[in-house]
Amino acid sequence: MQSPLRFLGRRLARFLSKPRVSQSHLPTSSRELIASTLRKGDVLLVEGTSRFSTAIKYLSQSTWSHAALYIGDYLGPPLAGEEPNVLVDVDINLGVRTFPLSEFANLHTRICRPVGLSDDEINRLIEFMVSRVGYTYDLKNLFDLARYLIRTPPLPESMKRRLIALGSGEPTKAICSTLLAQAFGSIRYPILPEVELIAPGTPGSEQARAEILHIRHHSLYMPRDFDVSPFFRIVKPRLEGGFDFRRLAWSKDDDPESPPDPNR
Repeated sequence: MQSPLRFLGRRLARFLSKPRVSQSHLPTSSRELIASTLRKGDVLLVEGTSRFSTAIKYLSQSTWSHAALYIGDYLGPPLAGEEPNVLVDVDINLGVRTFPLSEFANLHTRICRPVGLSDDEINRLIEFMVSRVGYTYDLKNLFDLARYLIRTPPLPESMKRRLIALGSGEPTKAICSTLLAQAFGSIRYPILPEVELIAPGTPGSEQARAEILHIRHHSLYMPRDFDVSPFFRIVKPRLEGGFDFRRLAWSKDDDPESPPDPNR
């Protein structure tokens, strides 16, 4: 029998996952161009439009509210008439799942690529994620985040990252950026840079050391960290596809050499 807490959590998840009036950016590249650019091991960041995404973007002060790992043809060819499942993430309703790229077709995305991974390391990274398919979303995280949809209180920047470290920590629960951080940690690939510890005896050194250790915990990673990380290359599909600004077809109204239209 389903517990009252789990029942309420599922109802809340369905509510939070519904899209709001979209204020996100439009896609900057076509799905076909993104598909041809992605490589196994890439992290695909997404600017979501749901109520849940609003809370994540507020706490992280970032455009990006979601992250998924590109696994390419790791699962083999799809069944006839079906799209290939080429991404793995943590869905608020379905938990850890694999799914096709078309799910993000109308959303603003960014490709973040780890540098220097061998084929074996990429396979181990993907195996870590795929082996957790079926894990459920952390309901405690869900209840905590819901508070920021009722009111978004003014918080100092130093507190916002701590507030994203939510959840019960149960091994069969998952959060999208947390699971990705664990996956990259399993092959010892860095996301945020090493931080030099303050020398003992310096005023505030003990507090600073505690903060540094706290911030490295996987529960504190957010989708934006893959964007700002110095260890991930930002890959822009239009540039990868051989961009040449001289071949752009501009509207006549935008021609800088044409006289201004008095009616505009």
